[in-house]
Amino acid sequence: GVFLLPYCFFTLLCGLPLFLLETVVGQYTQEGAVTCWTKICPLAQGTGYYTIIIQLYFRAYIIVLAWAVFYLIYSFSGTLPWASCSNPWNTGEYGTQANKAVFKEGSAKAKRTIIESILFLNSPAPYKRRRVLSMSGGIEELGSVKWEMLLCLLACWVACYFCIWKGVRSTGKVVYFTAVFPYVMLVILLIRGLTLPGALQGVVYYLYPDFSRLADLQVWMDACSQVLFSYGVSAGALTTFASFNKLKNNCCRDCLWLSVLNGSTSFVAGFVVFSTLGFMAEAQGVPIDMVAESGPGLAFIAFPQAIAMMPLPQLWAVCFFVMLLLLGIDTMFSGLEMLISAVIDLFPAQMRKPWRREVGLLIFCSTCFLTQIIFTTEGGVYLFELIDYYGCNGLCIIFGSLIQCLAVGWVFGAEQMCNAVEEITGHRPWLLYKLCWRYFTPLLSMVGLICSFLNYQPLKSRGGYVYPDWSHHLGLAMALSSMVVIPTYAAVKLCFTKGTLRQRLWVLLYPKHGAVHPKKNNHESETNPAPSSD
Repeated sequence: GVFLLPYCFFTLLCGLPLFLLETVVGQYTQEGAVTCWTKICPLAQGTGYYTIIIQLYFRAYIIVLAWAVFYLIYSFSGTLPWASCSNPWNTGEYGTQANKAVFKEGSAKAKRTIIESILFLNSPAPYKRRRVLSMSGGIEELGSVKWEMLLCLLACWVACYFCIWKGVRSTGKVVYFTAVFPYVMLVILLIRGLTLPGALQGVVYYLYPDFSRLADLQVWMDACSQVLFSYGVSAGALTTFASFNKLKNNCCRDCLWLSVLNGSTSFVAGFVVFSTLGFMAEAQGVPIDMVAESGPGLAFIAFPQAIAMMPLPQLWAVCFFVMLLLLGIDTMFSGLEMLISAVIDLFPAQMRKPWRREVGLLIFCSTCFLTQIIFTTEGGVYLFELIDYYGCNGLCIIFGSLIQCLAVGWVFGAEQMCNAVEEITGHRPWLLYKLCWRYFTPLLSMVGLICSFLNYQPLKSRGGYVYPDWSHHLGLAMALSSMVVIPTYAAVKLCFTKGTLRQRLWVLLYPKHGAVHPKKNNHESETNPAPSSD
């Protein structure tokens, strides 16, 4: 409940302004995430290459979709495999006479340990760790490839390819299904969750505010990261899709309603999650904090366990994993569209010829699939956790947000950006947007960067596994790889531009032409063999 306060705070001062900023930049320049900066602030074009690296790291999340496919397939079993106890993956020594004696005469801490062990073995956790992932002892032990997971990964990449292979027009048609159908599933799961015994306990746990948590810096950091990730800022996709809009599209209205829809969906989804957790807590006779888990564990451990306790568990399992799969595919192919559009904008003469886009996309998807085979090994999940923690962390997103605000709010000019909004929509944006682009958002981003550095903690696996030192060094290299490209590009551009330092800065900071947008949509024909006249 109290989390809603920092969430709304960052939504108003960071999420919504950045959402509109990237949308306006894409729509006004009619260019993708990389080439748009040549008309806004050429020295900041490294931001476009930064988004490419970020999106490449985000492709790792497709392995989560492969997990969802795996669960979905086995949801059609007569008995859900994670619902029964007599399986090789959830047998153990927790029912021995020694443990019974400890539970009878031991301390409260010992009893809690026994309870947690029993709950673990009789939950989907062993199913995920031992059956789905077959987890090895660590990142040093990759082990063999699981062919079932490999096929699931292949199916996900094939689906993503055919969703966008014909361009943004076909993508838009696919989105009607992949974005709308999960709302139907969400409503079904919401009704089912609220009718479960113990649901009220979970809802109270969800909404009851503990104001003492506002003094915890980590709560504010989590809220900032949640807003930036859920709004998809600093990842290039918003700019890319906005570049396909008509120049006079009312992007202010779109951004406002999409932001309201995004926040409302997250709020309603909270009822689905916590009503289910309340049901689990009552069924097991334990506090909610013992059944709740953040991250992928909620989707692949807590929810499957709750579903297994319901009547008609196969039905609810299919609904849940279909919803999860569609939402994940939607996110994956939006990033793919950003990447392929960036390549087309950088090499228009070559990539806009017939079938060049389809072939280029096929080569890229095939390469990603081959490199991600390592995720399907027994130690692949450790590598995925490493990329998730370092390569896709909030620090990188906050840094990208800061650079965008400085480039637009201070170099291009917040006033000129407001003029651009007025030109394409017919009215000026709210004064709050101008203040955010120039002051509030970059200031909060700077504070977020400092706090992220001060609160840095090396990755620790939930299972107690300690990552070796070399893996942390690799992770830090991944985190820096996206951020360092921005100053590196600026330095290289300064070196290769002719003139004095002042002349170079003037040329690279301010576009030569008065109007930054072309007369014709640069993406209007993706198969046009010639580049646009701009």
